[in-house]
Amino acid sequence: MNLEHVAINVPNVREQAQWWREHLGLEIVSAGDVPPYMNFVYDNNGSMVELYSNEEMEHLDFAQINPFNLHFAFSVDDMESERERLIQAGATPDGEINNTPTGDKLCFLRDPWQVTVQLVQRKTPMV
Repeated sequence: MNLEHVAINVPNVREQAQWWREHLGLEIVSAGDVPPYMNFVYDNNGSMVELYSNEEMEHLDFAQINPFNLHFAFSVDDMESERERLIQAGATPDGEINNTPTGDKLCFLRDPWQVTVQLVQRKTPMV
């Protein structure tokens, strides 16, 4: 068995999928034209996320969710420049860059829809 995707219900699915494509480097493999507008985005390792908008269901208040409880982590080679680039693109920092005892760098940002994105620069890459 393989994990195929993780899904989140978001209010502005088309705009969010485009922002993730443009600024997080994900590709849109499928974009629905009718409700719930399912957009499947994936990275070059094959990890996939479904962004959709089901208006019959309550949307999560992502701004109120602690980033440690829900986040989408992306590996980067240069933490400082990627963090600044995303801030310039409309992301909001949620704390500072943290250095772990094992030599990793981590930071949280919120995309324009308040979904938490974590940047991860590992001393020893995991993916």
